[in-house]
Amino acid sequence: MTNESNSTAAPSADAQTARIFAWRRGFNAMHLIDLGERLGLWQALADAPDSTPADLAARLDLHAPYVEVWCTTAYGFELLDSDDGERLRLAPHIEETLARPNHPRYLGGYVRLGTQFATEDYRRAPQAFKTGETAPFQGRSEAFAQAVAQAVAGVNLLVARKILPGLGDVAARLNAGGTLLEVGCGAGRLQLQLAKAFANARCTGIDIDPTGLAAARAAVREAGFEGRVQIVEGDVASAVAPASFDVVVMVEVLHEIAPAIRPGVVAACARALRPGGWLVIVDETYPATLAEARLPQFQFPLQTGLEELTWGNVVPTRAEQERLLRGAGFAGTIERSIFGEGFTLLATQR
Repeated sequence: MTNESNSTAAPSADAQTARIFAWRRGFNAMHLIDLGERLGLWQALADAPDSTPADLAARLDLHAPYVEVWCTTAYGFELLDSDDGERLRLAPHIEETLARPNHPRYLGGYVRLGTQFATEDYRRAPQAFKTGETAPFQGRSEAFAQAVAQAVAGVNLLVARKILPGLGDVAARLNAGGTLLEVGCGAGRLQLQLAKAFANARCTGIDIDPTGLAAARAAVREAGFEGRVQIVEGDVASAVAPASFDVVVMVEVLHEIAPAIRPGVVAACARALRPGGWLVIVDETYPATLAEARLPQFQFPLQTGLEELTWGNVVPTRAEQERLLRGAGFAGTIERSIFGEGFTLLATQR
């Protein structure tokens, strides 16, 4: 990594201190949000706006003084509003982001991934930094798999309803009964969205994590999509026939594949595509230089790189992404764009 000079003025000691206090408040804000979700406070305020802390405590059978402190803090963090200084309601857009799990903007799963799972990883991190040991994504609890699925639910909806329909002839292929493969399907949330968005398509999800696969099969069965959605255990190189799919997608999966085997996985995705078929990757792009590390579009990937470090995950740079695609035989245009908080969309044709 290149050490590039920064021409901006040095911050004052007070400014640096204020930033650290702000990050510490952020830690408490995440746990306040998580508490609100686990205790049902967000839902209760969405269902009954203009409640007092005493109302909430009585409704949820909670300790009233604790609820009052929670409410006052949430108001101070601008997550709650009040007109009279007593009765509280959710601040604008908090209902969809924290109280409605089925809304595409819901972020409760993403918060929970940090407060309930990343916290444990950080506790283990000092030892991991000495040994290089990892606790990989695969084989963890069902609760972990579901938290991950919920954390990317909004991205999945965007992929199914906006990204894929906006790419070349993807929608035409799938609406005509085409086939789609999702590599790293996890708990199967994207499979459900795809089956809803493309009623004539035949979808397959593949993964190596038995916990996520069990959840995916249950979700497909419950949704009644068993005739059009297949969930497969295995790796794409050995479990997928060549030239059998019109579209292959990976959503927040590429950086979870060990760098040593990524070229083989991407090459297997290419072999799975029919001529003219599309590979669509939604992932994150790591900064290639220190200077890039301070640009806004890299802040989310930096966070992922640190949080998932002891999972064994390594977020690729732009050059690494493009080497993977070229090495797999994708010689045409690689469409690239950034959306959301720092997700990268890559799309190219066989």
